[in-house]
Amino acid sequence: MVSSSLFAAGRRLLRLGIGRLPRGHAHSHEPTPRVLHLRAASSSRSNSAESRPARPPSLQSTLWPLGHPSTLLVPEIERWADKPGNRLRPVELERIVKELRKRRRHRQALEVSEWMSAKGLVKFLPKDHAVHLDLIGQVHGVGAAEAYFNKLADKDKTEKPYGALLNCYTRELLVDKSLAHFQKMKELGFVFSSLPYNNLMGLYTNLGQHEKVPSVIAEMKSNGIVPDNFSYRICINSYGARADFFGMENTLEEMECEPQIVVDWNTYAVLANNYIKGNLRDKAISALQKAEAKIDIKDSDTYNHLMSLYGQLGDKSEVKRLWALQMSNCKRHINKDYTTMLAMLLKLDEIEEAEALLKEWESSENAFDFHVPNVLLTGYRQKDLLDKAEALLDDFLKKGKMPTSTSWAIVAIGYAEKGDVAKAYELTKNALCVYAPNSGWIPRPAMIEMILKYLGDECNLKDVETFVHLLQAAVPMNSDMTDALARARMREEKKVEDTGKESLGSSKASG
Repeated sequence: MVSSSLFAAGRRLLRLGIGRLPRGHAHSHEPTPRVLHLRAASSSRSNSAESRPARPPSLQSTLWPLGHPSTLLVPEIERWADKPGNRLRPVELERIVKELRKRRRHRQALEVSEWMSAKGLVKFLPKDHAVHLDLIGQVHGVGAAEAYFNKLADKDKTEKPYGALLNCYTRELLVDKSLAHFQKMKELGFVFSSLPYNNLMGLYTNLGQHEKVPSVIAEMKSNGIVPDNFSYRICINSYGARADFFGMENTLEEMECEPQIVVDWNTYAVLANNYIKGNLRDKAISALQKAEAKIDIKDSDTYNHLMSLYGQLGDKSEVKRLWALQMSNCKRHINKDYTTMLAMLLKLDEIEEAEALLKEWESSENAFDFHVPNVLLTGYRQKDLLDKAEALLDDFLKKGKMPTSTSWAIVAIGYAEKGDVAKAYELTKNALCVYAPNSGWIPRPAMIEMILKYLGDECNLKDVETFVHLLQAAVPMNSDMTDALARARMREEKKVEDTGKESLGSSKASG
């Protein structure tokens, strides 16, 4: 039976001590770097071939696979720098911080940025302070970003750090602080580009106050500031969100008439997305065709985006056509590409094709990342194919790949939804056994409450104690845990008491 082998294998692996994921193994989206072995050509003085030593990995190729949020990059950088022939260059470190931000690995980007500054490898200019401030806001919150801003020297408080702090305020949807800070920037003469206005429009968009967006872009234009592509996109989306397709199309026409604006693929994609929401299929397809005509054919992100939109339309042939183009035109096919296509195949009910694609991914040279099979596990759960989900987990265990907490939890949720608390408990216990802080997974309170009630009413005290101990690594001790322990203890004490009474009764009867 699949489930029994699954749990047996899981316990066996956990006993062997490989329940924790290897460093850098869980969240990377990049292919595993390969060391190319080159053979020297024959020299003019000799016909014998000489083998050159393997090229040492670059700093970037060393760091990119280390995508797990808990992985520290600085020790890896220092180890790399200590090797003969390796030299740290400030420009490369700055490029690494920029790329980490792009990949939304903010905690690691901040770690490298702080280290660069502390070591004096880079002398921070206002633009560097702005990047650092934004990362602090992402990782530690607005209060920490404000504290960093307030400590800056006056000469460093230019429009860039001011703009970064505005971005922090708008990202956290702090309306009063955003507006007050924007006004301060205007008074200082720091609002001379579209970026601060874009921040405000983004704030209103995220608050669902789409009706306020057009007035911001109107104020921008009245102050002699030319909207950029992003400004127009936000405005187009604000009309689309209100199903004002006339306003949306007028804004696009204005944009197309601006000589300094080149309408990009993303703008037509935003247009298509709003047409899809408005059930205007023909207009959506027309916008998608215009978007495709504008893409860089070697940019995989554009294919992913367009495939998602065609997937929403239920257009299987277009999704597959774009996937084939992406595979043909893009040199690198990262994990994100596979997760996008898997999601689309599942949305289109192509289960067998999704399973085949996952096997194709496994045979690729990409870093193994459970984010990819988790897409299929989620699809199985949504379609009530929990036997297939368990079989997939079992298959990975047999290959020596320990599923992450999220992987176990996806299937556990499926059983909880069906009311099978015993199965949900077993899978959640496995999830807790491999729990890693800052991994992005937190047990669902409703499911944990259900499991604890089951344990308190049905299981022995040792099982409850074990589960609560595991749970405390992820969740602070609470009343549900103490209640489960108390109920299990009472049942056990009563059982001992009843056994004692039975023994006493038997001895009296025999006497």
